[in-house]
Amino acid sequence: MDTQPRITTQTIKVLAALMSRTQDELSGAEIGRTTSLASGTLYPILFRLEEAGWVESRWETEDPHEIGRPRRRLYQITGVGASKARMAFQEVVLPLKEFAWR
Repeated sequence: MDTQPRITTQTIKVLAALMSRTQDELSGAEIGRTTSLASGTLYPILFRLEEAGWVESRWETEDPHEIGRPRRRLYQITGVGASKARMAFQEVVLPLKEFAWR
């Protein structure tokens, strides 16, 4: 849990999606639609965030035969992740806003 993920533009997008609904669990597909990231980019980011303790995930408990689709993996930002995301936004995103549109 002491490994810090790289903060890339794509990671910021994933964190922003998770931070927009901190009380909800989001499926990978929902995060992908929100961020417009391909699964080959999205899932490694989610894995790294989970390894760092910034995100928790779990499989749906519903029976796939009853719901008529495969189970989804659900993701939610942790308290540590929310704190780290706020710091990342302050360190990376906010300083760029000052210069980007001058």
